[in-house]
Amino acid sequence: MIDRGAVTVNGEAAKAGRKLKDGDQLRVELPEPTPARAEPQAIPLDVLYEDADLIVIDKPPGLVVHPAPGHPDGTLVNALLAHCDDLSGIGGELRPGIVHRLDKDTSGVMVATKNDAAHLALARAFADKSSGELVREYLAVVAPPPALEAGTFDTLYGRHPVHRKRFSSKVARGKRAVTHWRIEERFGDRAALVRCRLETGRTHQLRVHFADHGSPIVGDPMYARRPRDPALAEAARRLGRQALHAARLELVQPTSGERMVFERLPPADMQGLLSTLRVLQGERS
Repeated sequence: MIDRGAVTVNGEAAKAGRKLKDGDQLRVELPEPTPARAEPQAIPLDVLYEDADLIVIDKPPGLVVHPAPGHPDGTLVNALLAHCDDLSGIGGELRPGIVHRLDKDTSGVMVATKNDAAHLALARAFADKSSGELVREYLAVVAPPPALEAGTFDTLYGRHPVHRKRFSSKVARGKRAVTHWRIEERFGDRAALVRCRLETGRTHQLRVHFADHGSPIVGDPMYARRPRDPALAEAARRLGRQALHAARLELVQPTSGERMVFERLPPADMQGLLSTLRVLQGERS
């Protein structure tokens, strides 16, 4: 509501960090109530697998996972409701079947559940870091590249102390966050393609871990600065999003117990970035 300008202090638009004083006059204009229920919308889906328990899709960049302030519809949930009418109800009216999510501008493999038993089973798998039932791997382009060929980020994790919409791994208190990574391809000292495996799944975890360790994900609007290299800066501008893709999801089918693996290459925009980096590297060498 503050972001929409619906809150004023002494007749002026309020800012989230403002401290109120005695005598300040606070005015809040309440919006008209809207139904707290996602409606089916015919949005195309790239379905990788579907059975009576779950559906696995390749989420395109730019698609929000579930309705939220600023995104009341046009989401993956709206698309799923149009595709199948038997999503799990545990996620609630706005998040049916959703056991995990990807950021709006992150592409790649996602799973949703169709019944409560499957939802509970996958929710346990996502929560149990040591069982090995669930494996999530991502591909990211980071710049500058890490000095090492592989490593693990094992940190505390929490809200950024200053920027309320950001997270940080440089906090005194917080939850544990663990990311395992290895370099798949180097583009000289300009950038690198990194494969990451999540042991925990904190919000923005990969974006924060690489930024806090000096190698932010290319194109990240929140945690990365504009690259100093003009060619890389132009490539990031053309991409228009963070270069992050959920490449592999490995899970156990809740009913049969079968181990299932789903993999998808990055979409055309990220492939274009990689092609540009290879050309630039060839020109330099």
